[in-house]
Amino acid sequence: MVRTASESKKLVAGDSAPDFKLAGTDDKIHALADFGAYEGLLIVFMCNHCPYVQAKTDDLVKLHAKFGDRLAVVGINSNDPDYPGEGMELMKAFAEERGIRFPYLLDDTQQTARAYGATCTPDPFLFDKDRRLVFHGKITDAMNPGDKATEETMKTAIEKMLAGEKIEKWFDPSLGCSIKWIEK
Repeated sequence: MVRTASESKKLVAGDSAPDFKLAGTDDKIHALADFGAYEGLLIVFMCNHCPYVQAKTDDLVKLHAKFGDRLAVVGINSNDPDYPGEGMELMKAFAEERGIRFPYLLDDTQQTARAYGATCTPDPFLFDKDRRLVFHGKITDAMNPGDKATEETMKTAIEKMLAGEKIEKWFDPSLGCSIKWIEK
């Protein structure tokens, strides 16, 4: 496990969400356009084996439960599918075990992660109704597995976005495992 912080080198506030077409744990193909009816879109680069993701999964499930009628939540696994603990079958098991009811997609070419500039898991990107980036960063201030959160950073960002308010600090780095890139 390589502890890595998210970076803002690719997308900045106001940038459009890059398109994607990826297979999900529900055996369907999902594209960015599929989520157009929602007032916002939260894309989280995540995986199965990372302790940082495992520590934040309940928070993501709660965000989906609270805002799912107005906000699409999408998990994207961009790790090398051959890396231990990864791949579609293990994603399906992880989603079932953790109660994930939002789309959990496999980016097996890693092109989507590269388009977004994702670097770690979890690496969340929040977009408004026009699919413009409004926040890129942490889910809570509990940065390490086992830490107790005192601030629900993403929940606050979502509430501001849905209320039409500006999010002053659009980038507040997440921390997690590095994405396991496919060796060429």
